[in-house]
Amino acid sequence: MPTCRFIPVLSITGLLGVWITAALLTGDPRILPMPFDLVPGFVREISSGELPRHLGATLVRVLWAFVLAMGLGLALGLAMGRSPALNRWLDPWLVIFLNLPALVLIVLCYLWIGLNETAAILAVTLNKVPGVTTVIREGARALDPDLDAMAKVYRMSWYVRLRHVVLPQLAPFVIAAARSGVAVIWKIVLVVEFLGRSSGIGFQIHLYFQLFDVPMVMIYAFSFIAVMLLAEWVFLQPWERRVARWRWA
Repeated sequence: MPTCRFIPVLSITGLLGVWITAALLTGDPRILPMPFDLVPGFVREISSGELPRHLGATLVRVLWAFVLAMGLGLALGLAMGRSPALNRWLDPWLVIFLNLPALVLIVLCYLWIGLNETAAILAVTLNKVPGVTTVIREGARALDPDLDAMAKVYRMSWYVRLRHVVLPQLAPFVIAAARSGVAVIWKIVLVVEFLGRSSGIGFQIHLYFQLFDVPMVMIYAFSFIAVMLLAEWVFLQPWERRVARWRWA
């Protein structure tokens, strides 16, 4: 229905209404400014080049961590889901890393490797791999055994079986892992930047936190949220519709 296309816009408009109401009730722009009060600062940061520079640095870290976490998590999850013996060996490791606080891994990576990009990206990747592995493992366990038997009957190669039998069934789980991965990874990246980087959205939030500048904290936070929403609407949702179309064929 055409009306459904406007629901996200109406939803965000409702959120802005809640924000404006809360700002009116607060009555102090230093604590909670109005949405339109952020525009001058946003324009100033764009014009100076500071916002694009720090936003770009954060996006690069998010992209690297996302690719590495999805690749490793997909391989481990598929292997654990298809091999009960391997799952028995690695499941305790998975439980440990799932319950290990993100802050601990970040601090340890910085202490062991140093305050550099390698440590930052590795810390984020290690924090997200267990979650991706868990989702993909459940998907691998849910694969249709009849389709697997058919692939064996037709003597499909491992690559053909992976592409035409396994991955289409795993697609909903991969999408779920990717969507949650993007949401979690960028939050962890901000913590990594907050603690030990000299660039990025997290670094700027740390700077303005020390200055008690709420509007600037919100400007940098919402700028990256806007980018993530754009990625969701432009890439993830169309990808989800494309890979799931075989279910409705």
